[in-house]
Amino acid sequence: MRRSMRALPASVREVGAMASASGTRICANLSHVCASSAAITSSGGSISCRRTSFLPSQRVSALRSAASVAGRANGFNISRVPRIASSCEAGFLNVRSDATLAGKETLLEQAEFQTELEQEKSLETPQKIRGYPFPEIEARWQQYWEENQTFRTPDTVDTTKPKYYVLDMFPYPSGAGLHVGHPEGYTATDIMARYKRMRGFNVLHPMGWDAFGLPAEQYAIETGTHPRVTTLKNIDRFRSQLKSLGFSYDWQREISTTEPDYYKWTQWIFLQLFKRGLAYEAEVAVNWCPALGTVLSNEEVIDGLSERGSHPVIRKPMRQWMLRITQYADRLVEDLDDLDWPESIKDMQRNWIGRSEGAELGFPILDSSGAVRDLSVRVYTTRPDTLCGATYLVVGPEHPLLKQITSEDQKDAVAEYVEAALRKSDLERTELQKVKTGVFTGTYARNPATAEDIPVWVADYVLGGYGTGAIMAVPAHDARDFEFAKTFNLPMRQVVSSNDGKEWDQEEAYPGDGILVNSSYEIDINGLSTSEAASKVIQWLEQNGSGKKQVNYKLRDWLFARQRYWGEPFPLLLLENGEVKAVPESDLPVTLPEIDEFTPTGTGEPPLAKATSWVNTTDPESGKPALRETNTMPQWAGSCWYYLRFMDPRNANALVDPEKERYWGSVDLYVGGAEHSVLHLLYARFWHKVLYDIGAVSTKEPFQCLVNQGMILGEVEYTVFRDTRDGSFVSADAVDGSDYYKDERIPENLVVKKGESYALKDDPKIRVSSRAHKMSKSRGNVVNPDDVVTEYGADSLRLYEMFMGPLRDTKIWSTNGVEGVHRFLGRAWRLVVGLPLSGSTYPEGSIATDNEPTKDQLRTLHQCIKKVTEEIDNMRFNTAIAAMMEFINAANKWSDRPKQVLEPFVLLLSPLAPHIAEELWCRLGHSQSLAYEAWPEANPEYLREDTITLPVQFNGKTRGTIQVAVGIDQAAAFAAVAEDANFAKFLQGKEIKKTIYVPGRILNLIVK
Repeated sequence: MRRSMRALPASVREVGAMASASGTRICANLSHVCASSAAITSSGGSISCRRTSFLPSQRVSALRSAASVAGRANGFNISRVPRIASSCEAGFLNVRSDATLAGKETLLEQAEFQTELEQEKSLETPQKIRGYPFPEIEARWQQYWEENQTFRTPDTVDTTKPKYYVLDMFPYPSGAGLHVGHPEGYTATDIMARYKRMRGFNVLHPMGWDAFGLPAEQYAIETGTHPRVTTLKNIDRFRSQLKSLGFSYDWQREISTTEPDYYKWTQWIFLQLFKRGLAYEAEVAVNWCPALGTVLSNEEVIDGLSERGSHPVIRKPMRQWMLRITQYADRLVEDLDDLDWPESIKDMQRNWIGRSEGAELGFPILDSSGAVRDLSVRVYTTRPDTLCGATYLVVGPEHPLLKQITSEDQKDAVAEYVEAALRKSDLERTELQKVKTGVFTGTYARNPATAEDIPVWVADYVLGGYGTGAIMAVPAHDARDFEFAKTFNLPMRQVVSSNDGKEWDQEEAYPGDGILVNSSYEIDINGLSTSEAASKVIQWLEQNGSGKKQVNYKLRDWLFARQRYWGEPFPLLLLENGEVKAVPESDLPVTLPEIDEFTPTGTGEPPLAKATSWVNTTDPESGKPALRETNTMPQWAGSCWYYLRFMDPRNANALVDPEKERYWGSVDLYVGGAEHSVLHLLYARFWHKVLYDIGAVSTKEPFQCLVNQGMILGEVEYTVFRDTRDGSFVSADAVDGSDYYKDERIPENLVVKKGESYALKDDPKIRVSSRAHKMSKSRGNVVNPDDVVTEYGADSLRLYEMFMGPLRDTKIWSTNGVEGVHRFLGRAWRLVVGLPLSGSTYPEGSIATDNEPTKDQLRTLHQCIKKVTEEIDNMRFNTAIAAMMEFINAANKWSDRPKQVLEPFVLLLSPLAPHIAEELWCRLGHSQSLAYEAWPEANPEYLREDTITLPVQFNGKTRGTIQVAVGIDQAAAFAAVAEDANFAKFLQGKEIKKTIYVPGRILNLIVK
């Protein structure tokens, strides 16, 4: 892990100050001390430790030892040094003195700097104290929670207590393990779980693994290791990492989608869909990847290549299992209104479902002589009012009539185009920015409204799966049609005039509403509004039998089969007569057989087909031979219902016990990435509604409240540009894209802030580019949480990720920031425990007293309680932490620290930093965990201020402020000002002509 050296212990940072003070004397001592272990050099007040084989902690140790010897040799009191800013880059430890606080510290550090200095002044030892003994604290309390099953939710529901079901989108356990972006959402849910327990709620906070899927199987193919082996290994690592962060999951409820006792019920749900006609087989055009040997979703195809492995993908028809999600389209849209979800996510689901109202109508196809054939292309349009503006038709490459309607001389061109188009995904084909392509079929159709003969084209921007797979093109009023018509020089006709009467300039399509023009043919709709015209056209189509009103959806039925091994087997049997039968529910689960060969066949036949002894079976009802379905379910299947299994994970007889399901109901808080905004959430909602319809669940929706945490980007990277012609640096804002400008990464310690941008420290005229990127292995900017926990502790990582900014915002990782919150926790520790006796040994118990708190102390506490409670309730964790920092700043100035004040503060801290809070609670004299202690309540009596700050003006100009009692009258306010020496010069020798007093707001004295 790349660490800024601001993360180092104070004794190391102070070396820089000593170097500044004595230069070569220190260098000589350091070199002597470290000659056998590392190269220590000094230059310009900096000390460097160069030995790339050292771990960061070893380099720190070397310099710490050197600092100790050098300090004694040169007589420095190293507890009285200025603040040091430090950095670590490429195996070097550079420590430089910086006595200026302004502009060098984080906001957090500025807020606490004075408190830290005052604390250091009170030390009896020359060693500067930071941090606290977190390794032993965190290990001790994690062991305690596990041994005592502190967070286990009782199996029997307690209906006398309110419930709170808080859930993370459970992870796929990849081999890479967690990076620091993962704990962000997990920490947020853990804070809410701990907080709600202390508020008296019965909390369900489980964790499990979405462990089936393509990545594990691909790894198995590459390494020969069975996916079950790697999956279990990865799960063990993930579990260990999550436990090291102190999350309060009920591990007794842990589930994995790959376990037979779990996917038994995934198969059971599929059977309910199958029995109700919601699961069916159909031949559909799919994204087929021969190299991966499976069908891919549109989201898994980029530029005609698979997202995983960049293998070529083609479109081809295959018989696949489908789920009729379209039957639930209206409910999936309508019920979004009742959910506490981000509007952006709701809109994405609405757009994905894409409900629209319009008309379906037929365009008769003409033969080569111009006569009408007994054949028509049916189209769906949301703008029937523009029918008279349809100047050509477009059919999709998959259209079933394409071969029939293509003329003989255009067959080769059309076939070539279709082959190329079917290699693209639906997303690529419908991009607005793409250049429109297409081929004339050689055939014409007749517009039923204008009786004009219009050309029929094939183009890939029309999707075979949407509507009828064909469109009437109205280029004057549709952007895609306009671009296509311009590309191929096709006619355009304006039929809608804008309401402002502005003439159409033919520079772009006009898709808006308006008044109909140029629309008097078989039907006359000129002068009507677009809505009136649409209704009249639909009525006319229905009267003459050429069309009808239609509701349509972008949403397609869910392609539910995968030609892979590592997934849930379908509980289906194929009989010799072609009948497909459900496996009896009593025979579930149909377990996945063990096979050694996972390589795709390349023919579309799944790997399970190789397990012949498993495939060949008998129908238990008739005893006749049968074959098992060899496709497997997609990874989405197991994640569609896992939230229900957490309610009753060991039930062998039912999906979930009805009483438990009614008690826990919908998930109260569901947290996960916005990348799951459509597919996972939509599929889970679909399954839940089916389960609701059959009486298996009592709620209409699975997730009542949804929160998407923001992405955590890698640390800011700084780039300077060099002119390769002469080697000189060039300011970033002067780079024009020429080939001879090359960019170079530079470390942060070579950069200085300059206004809103950055510049080279040694040459501030050279502006530097700064940017934070998404964490990725390829960029080398992934931060492993294990490293952060080792260096600073789990509580520091948790606290920092919540303090970075609002939970929903994108944020930039900074190791300096972790150091800041670590110092804050150190202050909280010493506030309760006191200073160490020697080294890192702390006294037993605490320094808290049994004295009655002062009114000021109670006011400080209860203001903190009020603020923290409000902010946690609204998941504004960053401002809750800021409020606790304010409390620590104030409390560190107290000479007496009453237990009545410290105990409530420790409870406030506990959801965010549970390990240190448990330890402090114990040191305050308690023998049990604080996990179920009552949350502190703010007392209004202590929230009222006794004094206010009153601005004082002379002749309308503010000359200062004065502290006065709340409710002070005019006479008393004037008396206070008259007695204040700061205002004497404004009154001396002056006559008061008038006194203006706004109680509690302002005192204005008009003097002459």
